[in-house]
Amino acid sequence: MSDRSAVDTIRGYFYQFDLSILSLLRLADGNDSIEVECIEDIDIRTASAMSAVQCKYYAKTEYNHSVIKEAVMYMLSHFKEVKLGNKPKIKYILNGHYASGQDKLSKGIDVEFLKRHFLTYTTNKVEHYHHTELGLDDNDLANFLSVLTVDIHAPELEKQFQDVIDHLEVEFNCKPFSAEFFYYNNALRVIRELSIQSDPVKRTITKKQFLERVDTASILFNEWFVERKGKKHHLAALRAEYFTTLNISPFERFFLIEVDTASYVRDELKDLLFALSKKWAKLSRLEPSPFCPYVFIQGIAEDELVSLKRDLHMEGFKFVDGYDYKGAVFDPNSIAQKASYSNGIKIKILNTLNDLKATLVVVTKTRKVFQFHFGKSYFEYNNPSVGHVRIQIEQLSDIKAVI
Repeated sequence: MSDRSAVDTIRGYFYQFDLSILSLLRLADGNDSIEVECIEDIDIRTASAMSAVQCKYYAKTEYNHSVIKEAVMYMLSHFKEVKLGNKPKIKYILNGHYASGQDKLSKGIDVEFLKRHFLTYTTNKVEHYHHTELGLDDNDLANFLSVLTVDIHAPELEKQFQDVIDHLEVEFNCKPFSAEFFYYNNALRVIRELSIQSDPVKRTITKKQFLERVDTASILFNEWFVERKGKKHHLAALRAEYFTTLNISPFERFFLIEVDTASYVRDELKDLLFALSKKWAKLSRLEPSPFCPYVFIQGIAEDELVSLKRDLHMEGFKFVDGYDYKGAVFDPNSIAQKASYSNGIKIKILNTLNDLKATLVVVTKTRKVFQFHFGKSYFEYNNPSVGHVRIQIEQLSDIKAVI
């Protein structure tokens, strides 16, 4: 598959995923559901009706009847089973976006048009009629057309995506960034997980279930979401939302960093600590409210943490950790002391999650917690007075790109 072909295929996947999300958000009742990749791309089930939706995305291709012919024939075969009483009655929907050619269906579809353009095919120079093979007459075809909707004016990919974001903003009463990075990110993950299930029952989800699974407070590193934006743009957008300020407010910022023991390099972690201090500390003599960041490192061995501190000390990088003398217990008031030009404290290192919790209690200024994690979130702190942002990363260097 060529690079261009691969990109087009991926865009087609996104188009179907987005339509699935949009179909769920448009459902009127929480118990209404969709089934992904069952009868068609999407099956929509409400209390009163069921619809099978197939979507085509050909942004660079002219519309021709042959493009949807196979899908129409398949739907008619299903319609025959409905007529025989073998399957429940449903509505059939074909959505498609094309570069041009929409005028070819400008007059709609009647029975003769249906037979000539969608149900007639040739094999070995012999003409076949799909409706005749199914034993369906013109009256049956008229009934089929009454439950068939063909829309070849479906919106292009980015317009449909924006429609999804608009619906998420309304559904969760949130801003565009949250709609995209929290809810759409999670929605994409949910639909992707459904689509790869082998059991049709496991590819079914109600609107209520969907909203519950989407409503999480963590920015997950969903490879499909990152694929859509590109990793560089993904990290840049996070930086713009959380870590770009012209005038940095003197808040107490807590950076929670997870390290991967399999790929851990002390020097890489030290560089990150230096970068955090450089960006998020203000210690000049003229600064009226000096401050520096707090750091907690998840996954680091205790002896390695000691070695890291020894390196920082030997390099003249001043820090405090809440332990004032050998044998002392942790004192949150000690680590919460004000950093200043005179004392030169550049960073505050928290040794345990309990130390972190104790410090969050004694600090009275505005507190912001930024948690970076590889797998599941490892710190929960339910206090409406404390901002808590959870960001899943792929590697430690991602944090440096974000902050």
